Amino acid sequence: MFLGEYQHSFDDKSRLTIPAKFRDELAKGCVVTRGFEKNLNVYTSGDFANLIKQAQTMSPTDPEARALQRLIFSGASEAVPDRNGRILIPPFLRAYADLENEAYVIGVGQYIEIWSRAGWEEQLKGMSDPESNSRRFAALNLSANGG
Repeated sequence: MFLGEYQHSFDDKSRLTIPAKFRDELAKGCVVTRGFEKNLNVYTSGDFANLIKQAQTMSPTDPEARALQRLIFSGASEAVPDRNGRILIPPFLRAYADLENEAYVIGVGQYIEIWSRAGWEEQLKGMSDPESNSRRFAALNLSANGG
């Protein structure tokens, strides 16, 4: 499980250090792809394989399904962390997410998100209003007891 918020810089070879807490789960490889909000998503290789299986159940005649598959799969890049815990983020993915010298690496449970500073600050603003959050999330059930 991926939890927490970390700030890391890119090196001169476009590699980003993955937080030490995340490295064991990614040691066998991962897939970096476009996220839904000008961010990047990082999945373990196994979880990405599950996404592929799920996508195969979607109708190829549905234009929304095709758009989703293009977003996720055309931008996918496989990576294996090096001995220092760094993964290569290709230039086209850095451009998509407006990533320059630094990035925020965010654990969101089953996967990781990578954000630019400006993008993450905007997300934090949107999550910081309790009244708005109570309306936005009212229909979602995150009860710890499963009910």
